[in-house]
Amino acid sequence: MAHCTKCGAAVADNAAFCGSCGAPQAAGTGAAPAGAGPAAAAPMSTDTQPQMAPNVAGLLCYVLGWLTGLIFYFIDKRPYVRFHASQSIVVFGGLHILTIILGMFFGFSLLAGGLAGFSFGFTLYHLVELLALILWIVLMIKAYQGVKFRVPIAADLAEKLFGKY
Repeated sequence: MAHCTKCGAAVADNAAFCGSCGAPQAAGTGAAPAGAGPAAAAPMSTDTQPQMAPNVAGLLCYVLGWLTGLIFYFIDKRPYVRFHASQSIVVFGGLHILTIILGMFFGFSLLAGGLAGFSFGFTLYHLVELLALILWIVLMIKAYQGVKFRVPIAADLAEKLFGKY
């Protein structure tokens, strides 16, 4: 008679669950039955690893901007995920660089004494941030829906830099 793997109570040899604690029991623990053949005694293959759905991986490419795009570009080889990862790198990497340049340029204009240049730069800076927020939301939704939504200039640049997917 076999014993429960969780509580140690005695269970029937072919029981699927423990009668005492309800824990599922591994079928066929111990030796293979006589005459079962080599198929019953062979261990399960560990070749197949569960992968997340491509639409979820595509969404995750955009979650932290270019950083998660870079991570998924290197760890996931599926074309759909690589497309979104490369587009994320180009879109949010470019917007990140643009906001740094705008912040530096218009920050220096404030130091030089020009409030008019600073207010224009302040407005432009926040418009770029608003554009990034809108793109972030739209790209995550489209990726989760399974759509290869192409940002017009960035998708072409991503194909030139990373290859076509």
